[in-house]
Amino acid sequence: MRARRWGTAVTAGLLALTMAACATSERGDADGAAGGTFVFGAAGAPKNFDPIFNDDGESFRPARQMFDTLITYKQGSTELEPGLATAWESSPDGKTWTFTLREGVTFHDGTAFDAAAVCANFDRWFRMKGAAAQSQMIYYGDVFGGFEQNEGDAAGDPIYRSCAAENPTTAVLSLNAFKGAFPAAFGLTSLSISSPAALEQYDADTVTQSGDSFTYPAYATEHPTGTGPFRFEGFDKANGTITLVRNDDYWGEKATLDRLIFKIIPDENARKQELAAGTIDGYDFPSPADYGTLKEQGNQVLIRDPFSILYLGINTKNNPALADVRVRRAIAHAIDRESLVRTKMPEGSAVAKEFVPPTVAGYADDVTEYPYDPERAKQLLAEAGAQNLTLNFYYPTEVTRPYMPNPADLFSAMSANLQAVGITVNPVARPWNGGYKDDVQKAGKHDLHMLGWTGDYNDAGNFVGTFFGREKAEFGPQDPAMFDVLAKADAIPDPAGHAAAYEQANRDIMAKFLPAVPILTTGPAIVVKDDVQGLVPSPLTDERFLTVTKN
Repeated sequence: MRARRWGTAVTAGLLALTMAACATSERGDADGAAGGTFVFGAAGAPKNFDPIFNDDGESFRPARQMFDTLITYKQGSTELEPGLATAWESSPDGKTWTFTLREGVTFHDGTAFDAAAVCANFDRWFRMKGAAAQSQMIYYGDVFGGFEQNEGDAAGDPIYRSCAAENPTTAVLSLNAFKGAFPAAFGLTSLSISSPAALEQYDADTVTQSGDSFTYPAYATEHPTGTGPFRFEGFDKANGTITLVRNDDYWGEKATLDRLIFKIIPDENARKQELAAGTIDGYDFPSPADYGTLKEQGNQVLIRDPFSILYLGINTKNNPALADVRVRRAIAHAIDRESLVRTKMPEGSAVAKEFVPPTVAGYADDVTEYPYDPERAKQLLAEAGAQNLTLNFYYPTEVTRPYMPNPADLFSAMSANLQAVGITVNPVARPWNGGYKDDVQKAGKHDLHMLGWTGDYNDAGNFVGTFFGREKAEFGPQDPAMFDVLAKADAIPDPAGHAAAYEQANRDIMAKFLPAVPILTTGPAIVVKDDVQGLVPSPLTDERFLTVTKN
């Protein structure tokens, strides 16, 4: 499991159209004459501002405003649309990708964006080594497998081979193998395109490491240089504010705001109070319990379309009883997921039938289901000779995740369900960053645990491959047959065949393997004041602020 994101329906499309229309009418002209400053309450400080070295939402949020990717995601959806590339195509085997690039685009330092710049970025990522590679291996490693020179924890056969600038507007990417992440992964914020001149000037790859900590160079901390609608002005650490200003030379629709400020406010109650006081204009992930109050105060609570999964993980390595699929099926039947969604989750949540949200290509509507059935659970436990089962059930504290707004409440409900069918539950609470991730992700001390995933892009492999792939499986059945099913699905370049193979993989996972229990899918909210227009909520939490206006 990657450590990061523990990081489309009609509704989103209609909302996008409505808000875009409002933004257009407020804007008046294409040059962003409305102006003004928008202040967003951030839950934490960014690690730095170089996208390749980041893996968390608070770092990605400002980066998305300063940088562009070759392909991007249409506002309010997971659909792909042109970014710095106006068109892209692959060879039949999926190993060669040709990008037709926009003309007349410049980086914030005034240097030209072209195919040579694209290749310089891909080569940079591939050739990183030492601390730089260790620091950026999360997203890059997931997508591209390995580096030119693997060191330390960086391992795997490289997917990337080379990049050629055939002419200023044509970049050709050569891969050693097809991967199902493409082309959607070309829109990942980590794979944003930086100015090669700025990378060189500010020594971008000189990263030092001390234990688990990294120190980043001036490019990442003071001089991030992309092509996006906002430019970096500064990070006032004493006041906890990041200031971006409009890029008047932006290649696309100009931002309407003069300034975009991210004010770091770690405490959620403090963010709520500052919104009420008018010192900020919005913040992310409001508590579901606050939706009503926020609306009554005249704010807009914008709920994203569901694109995440909460699951109950089952560790078959420690407890032999859990290696019996009948026991895992009993656990699935014991959980009253309908009640969880109805009583513990915000509006828009739904029971998950499988480990992929319904909007993802590869979702299968006809998987084996495990409805709430305590008597069937007891029968399966008896058949497996596991009537006296005791399980160490881990749950995290000091954390709120989009798919897990109150971990203690969710644990209590599921624990009660399990005890009702005769399973003894030993509760083990650990702070999210003070033992939980280490015990679950690294040490595997648990029998059961709660975890989830918010998708990065629309591909089933980004969910089930992350949960149960050969290279990433940490707690489920170590079943070579399951690994093979997923690997074969991911290797099919034809989109229709790729989706069909993942549909079958999802059927097999639920019917044959059941390595965990899918619990629910949900879409978190983002809240803004009533005078804010043009912010389109993204199921990927990929909001762009260039369309935002204030009345």
